[in-house]
Amino acid sequence: MSSTSRPARPASLPRRTGRGLRRAFGARHEPLARPVDRSRARAWLLTVLGGFLAAALAVGGALLLYRSTAPQADTDRTRLHQVDAVVTAAEHGAVSGSRFSAGYGNRVDAEASWTYPGTTPHAGIVRAPRAATAGTVVPIWVDPAGNASAPPANRAALAVSAACTGVGTLLVLLAVLAFALRLRLNVLDRRAEDEWTAGWARLEPLWSGRAGNRRED
Repeated sequence: MSSTSRPARPASLPRRTGRGLRRAFGARHEPLARPVDRSRARAWLLTVLGGFLAAALAVGGALLLYRSTAPQADTDRTRLHQVDAVVTAAEHGAVSGSRFSAGYGNRVDAEASWTYPGTTPHAGIVRAPRAATAGTVVPIWVDPAGNASAPPANRAALAVSAACTGVGTLLVLLAVLAFALRLRLNVLDRRAEDEWTAGWARLEPLWSGRAGNRRED
């Protein structure tokens, strides 16, 4: 009964990683390894380390952004107050007869009036539902003086914004690392090709026997 040799199993990821690290630092004894091979291993190693550093910077930047904006949002939520404004004239963008003047949003600018305790009556432009007509009541945010203000940001929106900023920063950094790695590998590939060409030009006459023929001539 003939025995069939089993194919060698590929090395595990930790073993391959350790092998690459030893090759990058020149600690792995490989008679056939060239300096350009070690340079290529170092390029990959530096790229991987740069990726971890980029991830740390992106996460740290996102956390700093969130922590710097969250207190201001809490302050605005305490300082601002919500009151009811009464629409006096809705502006639906029908003055010019163009549907593009008001856009496709569900809210439009409208003239409204409102009051806030301790201040005089106010009037101005507010954002109202597209179907609002005169007399429609819409909630708005006002500052302590009773003037209309943008609504305070909530923590969920700030967290999403910070996360998107962190992801965008990470993608940009990874793209830069990938581009730098590609450039480095191209340089090493050209160097390896030049070394192979020079070595072949030196060894080919000996391998083919042409060098001996020249000596006999």
